[in-house]
Amino acid sequence: MPATKKELLSRLNKNFARLSPGGIRAFDYQVSAIPGIVKLTLGEPDFNVPDAMKQAAIDSINANDSHYAPGTGTVALRKAIAHFMSDRYGLTYDPDSEIAVTVGATEGIYASLSAIINPGDEILITTPTFPLYMAVTNILGGNPVEIDTSKTDFILTPETLKAVLASHPNAKGIILNYPSNPTGVTYTHDQVQALAAAIKDTNLVVIADEIYSELVYEGQHTSIAEFIPEQTLILNGASKSHAMTGYRIGFIAGPADLMKSVSAIHAMMVTAASDPAMAAAVAAFNTEDGRQATLEMKAAYRERRDFLLGALRKMGFEITSPNGAFYVFAKLPAKFGDDDVKFATDLANNGQVAVIPGSFFGAGGKGYLRISYATSMDNIKTAVNRIANFVEEAD
Repeated sequence: MPATKKELLSRLNKNFARLSPGGIRAFDYQVSAIPGIVKLTLGEPDFNVPDAMKQAAIDSINANDSHYAPGTGTVALRKAIAHFMSDRYGLTYDPDSEIAVTVGATEGIYASLSAIINPGDEILITTPTFPLYMAVTNILGGNPVEIDTSKTDFILTPETLKAVLASHPNAKGIILNYPSNPTGVTYTHDQVQALAAAIKDTNLVVIADEIYSELVYEGQHTSIAEFIPEQTLILNGASKSHAMTGYRIGFIAGPADLMKSVSAIHAMMVTAASDPAMAAAVAAFNTEDGRQATLEMKAAYRERRDFLLGALRKMGFEITSPNGAFYVFAKLPAKFGDDDVKFATDLANNGQVAVIPGSFFGAGGKGYLRISYATSMDNIKTAVNRIANFVEEAD
């Protein structure tokens, strides 16, 4: 007798039952149908892919570059990534054994966590954070342990980490995302060094998602791998720095012994990234055109950030200054309480501006809004005027 639908569903991976609905995309989809809405929701650059990257992809296609690449990526791209990591952050990686090209940083998250998680393993995740980290940990049978950083300006301090480890001494790994999605906050050199010193005394594997590393506005990005390379897997890519989200090129860099497992899992999932996209990424990571494109985008983002910060603070929003990425994480004015979902829903319906509720990003996000400035200044100015009217009319 054929199995019933209920019986078939009972045979699915039970870890999927642990997942919460994808709040960010669902909310964005919901509000997108509102006529005249201005969207400050998704974290996708509004710039076009720079011409040098497009031409490199075109040249690859015209050269019939259409066959299986090595699982860890073309030699040319792995060498370009090694150059990029050395040039920008002073880090040395062997392109043959310590770098793998992934299909976006998203696949890098899955491959990295797959390599270290056994069922029941605890993974420490600083929050508010990108929800995918917790989702993937759950799918793999691990247990996410949220570390609320809202009381320390969204920075994980060594003292907080030590307190958490006292309660979770067998934690397998820790995920650090900086500059942060959703807060835009990043760590100074001294903060990274102090945190690395605390981690060095543990057996934690650090998964450092540094996808926004090229978008730091004051000072320079410091990778935690500068201090504890033997414990660190770095995730990065071309999506945010070069507006190449649709090309799906990310990478993982780390010590050879860890990368052997990560690369094997990656190859089983996707075989290899697309040849033309990898050719474009070589131009992104290894040419002056690629560097200049990033600097021009960063200057535009900085102008947008400064305008948005000033305007929101005048309205009564409290904001820990974001020094990276392209997000503002704004605490609701006191008169609105802390129901961020209601505020964002009302703002969309009545103010025609779409932002993402902070509670979608885990512990410490309630009462906040994530506002993306990866859109034009014209859109931002229109949104600011509408938000100001919405806040004023609520008096």
